[in-house]
Amino acid sequence: MARLSGLKGPAGQWLAGTCPRCCKGRLFAGPVRFRDRCESCGLDFTQFNVGDGPAAFLILIVGAILVVGALLLDAAAEPPFYVHLVWLPLGLGLTLGGLRLAKAWLLGAEYRNAAREGRLVP
Repeated sequence: MARLSGLKGPAGQWLAGTCPRCCKGRLFAGPVRFRDRCESCGLDFTQFNVGDGPAAFLILIVGAILVVGALLLDAAAEPPFYVHLVWLPLGLGLTLGGLRLAKAWLLGAEYRNAAREGRLVP
């Protein structure tokens, strides 16, 4: 993903997919898979547990958007069935793009708040 040099802070880090510590290294090794470490500062991304929470909520949100869009299009224009195939790539794009943002946001929030699993803070 292209670097978004105009944005700074957490929002810029989520959109650009960069390391929450140095904002230089890339966060993702694939479309939605994290790298093991930041290539710039060496932050270990495996210590963070983002889990499947973003995927579950995103599927519900994207599914609702697609169903409402398909119903509105069908009611307004009554197009042939094959026109509704446009919802497949749109759904895939919204899901992958949203999943990258959600995972980057959660990892950044865990880093900023020093959240770790199984630790009680008095």
